[in-house]
Amino acid sequence: MLFINYNKLYGSLLFLLTFYLLSHVTSNAQTFPQNWLGKWSGTLEIHTAEGLSQSLPMQLHLLPTDSTHRYTWTIIYGTDTVAGKRAYELVTLDAAKGWYAVDEKNTIVMEAYLLGGKLFNRFEVMGNLLLCTTERVGDHLIFEIISGKLEPVSTTGNQKFKGEDIPPVRAYPVAVRQVAVLKKQL
Repeated sequence: MLFINYNKLYGSLLFLLTFYLLSHVTSNAQTFPQNWLGKWSGTLEIHTAEGLSQSLPMQLHLLPTDSTHRYTWTIIYGTDTVAGKRAYELVTLDAAKGWYAVDEKNTIVMEAYLLGGKLFNRFEVMGNLLLCTTERVGDHLIFEIISGKLEPVSTTGNQKFKGEDIPPVRAYPVAVRQVAVLKKQL
């Protein structure tokens, strides 16, 4: 009779998967943005509480420039590649610290942070808080924006509990999720 210890099997598989993911993320961080370079395209889906509200073509072009610390970061929304074009630049501020910036070339420059192989930038504009992420996963770039009003929907804590001073905690609404899975163009 064959006896399989599923706990050991799952533990070994989990260890191998974790090792693979950690080595992949580490190599991703060490070669960013070089291993992300190219023209990427796919479909941007915009979700609200009611469900999928819109789908449109999207492109992200991350290409070298004449500078060693600047890259194009061009986003194109929709089929009108002129009206939908956002010609930004990705600027390396301190690669060792994972510190970058997205320069919109119109006086707006927003810091971005590479953490665990994923690029984050978070900002507030016109009363809305946005979290933007981009991550290379295999042969794809996953681009995502989460947004909602900056005004908290609730504040809890801010009192003593069992002798401990609990700080106030503000919860902010999430109203929109935009996500695109982009594939490199050949």
